[in-house]
Amino acid sequence: MIEREETFAQLLGGRGAALDATLPSIAFVAGWLLTDHSVGWGALIAVAVAVVVGVIRVLRGDKIRAVLIGAFVVSVAALVAMYTGRAIDFFLVQLLSNAASGLAFVVSWAVRWPLLGVIVGALLGQRTGWRQDPDLVRAYGRATLVYASQYVVRVLVFGYLWWQDDVVASGIARLVLSWPLYVVMLAPTWWAFRAALPSDHPGPRHPRRRLAADTDPG
Repeated sequence: MIEREETFAQLLGGRGAALDATLPSIAFVAGWLLTDHSVGWGALIAVAVAVVVGVIRVLRGDKIRAVLIGAFVVSVAALVAMYTGRAIDFFLVQLLSNAASGLAFVVSWAVRWPLLGVIVGALLGQRTGWRQDPDLVRAYGRATLVYASQYVVRVLVFGYLWWQDDVVASGIARLVLSWPLYVVMLAPTWWAFRAALPSDHPGPRHPRRRLAADTDPG
């Protein structure tokens, strides 16, 4: 058995990045409201906040690639809103990205390459070693499906608010459905993972080698 405290919450982390990612959206809504619903000013303020957040993240040791991706996403969202002239379209990118992420997790389960296993395996330095253990493949598969449900929730909420053209509520939802929802989903995801493993399994750090043909994605 692995140590009790080493759950997906410890393995995946991501609190700082998740919180930082919400700031440009909040800045956009605040700027939009304070400038008499100016999409241009809201977009400019959002990008400026994204740049400041990016600099802070680099200074505290975050990977430059992750920082650039975050700034790029905010910039694209700002450009989309400015192009259409609709403030709500600033949140269209996050709606589409969550839909794509949810689909990717489900497809990864279907093809027996559950993304949660890929992510955790990389974090543990195992690469694809975990795939030699059918129990881990099955457990990661079930956990991946549970984990993917957070994207379904976001798509439903973001999609409805986008359809209703509710900019303020979208900003609030962006905050509530980022880190808080992520934290809430880690517990059932970990439970699904552990429940799918035999009681004597040593855990994700210790894959057991078996015939790949025995693998059941569950």
